[in-house]
Amino acid sequence: MSKLILEYPTGATPLDPDEINGLIPSYVSSQGELNAAEQANILKAVIWVEKVKKKKETLSEIFVRELHTRMFKDVWRWAGKYRLSDKSIGIDWKQIPESIVRLCNDAKFWIENKTYNWDELGCRFHHRLVQIHPFANGNGRHARLMTDILLSLHGVEKFSWGSKEHRESIDQPTVLRKTYIEALQEADRRNFSRLIEFVRS
Repeated sequence: MSKLILEYPTGATPLDPDEINGLIPSYVSSQGELNAAEQANILKAVIWVEKVKKKKETLSEIFVRELHTRMFKDVWRWAGKYRLSDKSIGIDWKQIPESIVRLCNDAKFWIENKTYNWDELGCRFHHRLVQIHPFANGNGRHARLMTDILLSLHGVEKFSWGSKEHRESIDQPTVLRKTYIEALQEADRRNFSRLIEFVRS
């Protein structure tokens, strides 16, 4: 296999050598080829979600891992497995399982008690999942899909994630991604207004 050369956009988590060795497709040697392979796998996952989301308990630690597995299992051997090291982003890796369970339980409480309107609830859920950063990579894409699943299951329109105003990829180093990262950073400071505005723009 050729040496894989990766380019990380702002806010992305660099992979360590052991994680890079988990690459499955032998033909992938560039960021473009990796992006294409991951996107093809994610499209399969989206089709799977539409078939099973009403049959599964989606606010569960099991589903959080299963969704990541479905999104990346054709590309990475560690798909669906929590990271085993600390990164520049995310909580202590040893706290991930209990933090995911707590987030799912909190989200159930928010829904049952109507703690927030749906846009704020979705933003808070998304932000917490990104903040935990449970996997070696793919956390933003996974957290966005998890949030969209949560919304659609309750009859709420999925977020546009800035796509109405920008014809760019949120996963590439674009103005759209910069705006998204800045909104998440404001949410780190408990100010969710920019993120709430962004997800419907």
